[in-house]
Amino acid sequence: MSKVVPLFEAISEYVKDGDIIYAAGFTHLIPFAAGHEIIRQAKKNLTLARATPDLIYDQMVAAGCARKVIFSYMGNPGVGSLRIVRSAIEQGKLEWEEYSHFGMITRLQAGASGLPFLPMNQTGAADLEIANPNIKRIPDPYGGKEVIVVPALHPDVAIVHVQRADENGNAHLWGIIGEQKEAAFAAKKVILTAEEIVDESVIRSDPNRTMIPGIVVSTVCHVPYACHPSYAQGYYDRDNEFYLAWDKISESADRVKRYLDEWVYGVKDRAEYLEKLGTETHKRLKVKARYSEKINYGSY
Repeated sequence: MSKVVPLFEAISEYVKDGDIIYAAGFTHLIPFAAGHEIIRQAKKNLTLARATPDLIYDQMVAAGCARKVIFSYMGNPGVGSLRIVRSAIEQGKLEWEEYSHFGMITRLQAGASGLPFLPMNQTGAADLEIANPNIKRIPDPYGGKEVIVVPALHPDVAIVHVQRADENGNAHLWGIIGEQKEAAFAAKKVILTAEEIVDESVIRSDPNRTMIPGIVVSTVCHVPYACHPSYAQGYYDRDNEFYLAWDKISESADRVKRYLDEWVYGVKDRAEYLEKLGTETHKRLKVKARYSEKINYGSY
């Protein structure tokens, strides 16, 4: 039985107010379309977990979706700070937990393995142990030096974007691989978005690329160009101009509101968003589809 449903339906059914949400992907295959759908559906009091929150969590915090962030490194990659998340934390409006990258992935690995915690070698980030009481030290039972331990992370929902999947959720992804596999296995539910829905024979033809098996996937959504302004290797490039533009947009609450009104609330779905991006942006990012409108990020 096919697991394919529209993204609107998947978010409506599986993402509930108060959930822990993990949007996977490391610089690559970041599921912006799902994040925008969560904003449109006005989900509230979410705990947003992610290694490198990226712009998607800045936007979701700006839209009032979050009560807490769990993260490792927070910033606009290659540009600067995530102004909105940082400001909310500094003002005491947003709860937070910070880990090293390896600490965050180790939490997911523990969750995926069914273990209550996993050990790590001591790191140079001793201040994190002061800031985050979930990071603890225990004796090595074999007589070595103390080790760091972090608790398992079990997101209520993991959202993973892939290049292609079959209708049962067996998925291929390639390029820069992040924590998608660990997040999918650690989560209670998995929403998979895909550039393409392909026949099962395509997936079976290259099993080494099947990072996410259908047995852990709750639902599959066909959402081409779901990553913009992130990228999907083999489909379209990273929109570096937008990452620069967001740094300026996020300086002003009014500009952020105008952006959300136009580019999130003002479009019905990712297909309409893609059309709105326009021909010149498609050409620059090597998007195959062609439309007539032209975008000017500097208008905010």
